[in-house]
Amino acid sequence: MIGKASVRGAALLAVAALALAGCGDSGSDNSGGGGSTALEGRGPIKFATGKDTSGNMQKLVDQWNSEHPDEKVTITELPESADDQRDAMVRNAQAKSNEFTILNLDVVWTAEFAANRWVMELPQDQFDLENFLEPAVNTAKYRDKLYAVPVYSDGGLLYYRKDLLEAAGVTSAPKTWAEMQEACAKVKANPANASLGCYAGQFEKYEGLTVNFSEAVQSAGGSILDDSGKPTVDTPEAKEGLNFLVNGVKDGMIPPAAVTYKEEEGRRAFQDGQLIFHRQWPYQYAKANATDGSSQVAGKFDIAPIPGKDGPGASTLGGHNFAISAFADNKATALDFIKFFTSEETQRSNLLATSQAGTRTKLYDDPELVKQFPYLTTLKEAIGAAVPRPQAVKYGDVTAAIQEAVYGAMNGETSTDDALKDLQSKLESLTAQ
Repeated sequence: MIGKASVRGAALLAVAALALAGCGDSGSDNSGGGGSTALEGRGPIKFATGKDTSGNMQKLVDQWNSEHPDEKVTITELPESADDQRDAMVRNAQAKSNEFTILNLDVVWTAEFAANRWVMELPQDQFDLENFLEPAVNTAKYRDKLYAVPVYSDGGLLYYRKDLLEAAGVTSAPKTWAEMQEACAKVKANPANASLGCYAGQFEKYEGLTVNFSEAVQSAGGSILDDSGKPTVDTPEAKEGLNFLVNGVKDGMIPPAAVTYKEEEGRRAFQDGQLIFHRQWPYQYAKANATDGSSQVAGKFDIAPIPGKDGPGASTLGGHNFAISAFADNKATALDFIKFFTSEETQRSNLLATSQAGTRTKLYDDPELVKQFPYLTTLKEAIGAAVPRPQAVKYGDVTAAIQEAVYGAMNGETSTDDALKDLQSKLESLTAQ
């Protein structure tokens, strides 16, 4: 399954490469201001990353700092929203500022940052890439050159209240949208469960909505872009995907509050026992199973592949890559820190502490880890079959257009047909070569 995903991802990357080529030479000369154009220089560095909800990132940085007192790393914590994180990094790059040294990039940003020469090309021979998940490695490359190193890999998973389903006579996780709705109805037939929300994901107007819409379309047999890079959202399959979300709000399958959920709002709702089903990333697993009183569902839930129209759905490939800003100082220190953070030992310790899935293949086949984190087997399958989000030099505009169309349809401001017709037109303009 990994091979299949890689072929699809490679095709999309190839399309992105053609579109991005017009932005200028993206060779290893990353000149343009700020720090040196080589991976040299040692000393303190700053690590720009989204909000660390696990608390373990600082512990790993502390470990590095204790061993490298003259090359300390300081975390610059950016906002929780992925869109706001990207905006901050783009502003830093456009100003050619050396404020950020290492960038924690969403996997879909790598090509954009590389094409604009905002990040450095990295030496592939200094990373044992054959021991990383192939789909994750593909997200870190642009035009066959390495511009980042995959640190976390993600695929969407379906978290579900196994205790409630079993009590309602449902013996297995739903594989289709219809089965999920039927299971919800059976659970909510018990008056004690009548107030529970059926299903939630990341439906606020931000990057998470692009991910959830992409998954819905893919899970109905459609795509956002075809293999040649042309938009394909004005299709019956895309309509079925969007209708799953729109009708979910209309008929109450998706509770009203869920339209405001990002990752953390949904996580808290699931942990508080307010949801039967929740589409979420792997990091939720450890938090939802916490036995310190912070979770009401510890030991009561399980995970499965996300459902689709006619069978298991197709997850969107998620995750994060570490890159080095082209305008930073002390790039040699930054390179060594990335090697430390992406090592098998560090990824293993981080998984044990946070349940965040790493990118090292061995982690998914380790019997001890699989016993503690059963979702790893399901996640490996999800990553293998996952589909990358659209990659384009104007990705910020592309994702904004998707969010605007989908959010408007889910909130009843526009019809599904009109939303997709308008989105098709915008994407055609944004991806025109």
